[in-house]
Amino acid sequence: MSYPKDLTSFKAFKETRAMTMRDKIRAVADLIRLSKQYGTLLLLLPTLWSLMLASEGRPPLHILLIFIAGTFLMRSAGCVANDMADMDFDRFVERTKDRPLASGRLTRKEAFGVFVLLSLLAFFLVLLLNRLTVMLSFVAIALATLYPFMKRITHLPQLFLGCAFGWGAVMAWAAVRNTVEIPAFLILVANVFWSTGYDTIYALMDIEDDMKIGVKSTAILFGRHVYTLTFLSFFLTVAVLGILGMYAGLGWIYFMSLLLALALFAYQVYMVKASPTRQTAFKAFVSNVVVGAFILLGLSLDITLRGL
Repeated sequence: MSYPKDLTSFKAFKETRAMTMRDKIRAVADLIRLSKQYGTLLLLLPTLWSLMLASEGRPPLHILLIFIAGTFLMRSAGCVANDMADMDFDRFVERTKDRPLASGRLTRKEAFGVFVLLSLLAFFLVLLLNRLTVMLSFVAIALATLYPFMKRITHLPQLFLGCAFGWGAVMAWAAVRNTVEIPAFLILVANVFWSTGYDTIYALMDIEDDMKIGVKSTAILFGRHVYTLTFLSFFLTVAVLGILGMYAGLGWIYFMSLLLALALFAYQVYMVKASPTRQTAFKAFVSNVVVGAFILLGLSLDITLRGL
């Protein structure tokens, strides 16, 4: 690299380098959706359900912190993998055309470096847990890496997303109990239905662009039955969580939280159907964080009060 020799040119060179570095940092922040953490919360909530249940309401602090940090890192890595896979598609979708890779603010090589760094940091955290959890983490990495390509293969990528987002619940159970039992898999199954519901709503934002460029989704597959089948996905989420409650011997507080969740799910579908706009679909999608938090609250209160 050649450097300018006179003082004025050198100052201009330094300012340009500083601006470029700031631009790259902003681009990386956009790449990992740093200002949009609803995805992290949707990934974290089923993990917290599992942690609370496996530990009977008293998750070890170090395990809790590891999963919170690990969830942020893996969700960020998943965003990078998604944008790398969708780089050529994103340019033609109104909502995604300004993403760092699609707009050229970052190169694929730079994005891959970010992905590797995030994955290594997440794996380092997992190494602080027991051997079973470490082994299960390889499945998590595989799911996060493969998910972005599913929308090219099948109209059911949401099911794969549910597995990727629900696998944290299996790892959390293993981290606490050093085994994997039925409740962890019930949370995984519930999350598959939940992700199918909320990601179908999310896919409605891009359905016209996706149909043009050949990207597959349940929003396209369900067609004119999209609202009915989306609510069915939410209903099955609550049904499986109800089975979980009965299996684990949970009480009325938990089941009341499930009824509230079902009512909120119904309102989401009604809202999107009554006003089928991108803005409404996005609001309904994000509101799933509130639903998941209510379930966590009901679960936590039920376990805590039962133990008093």
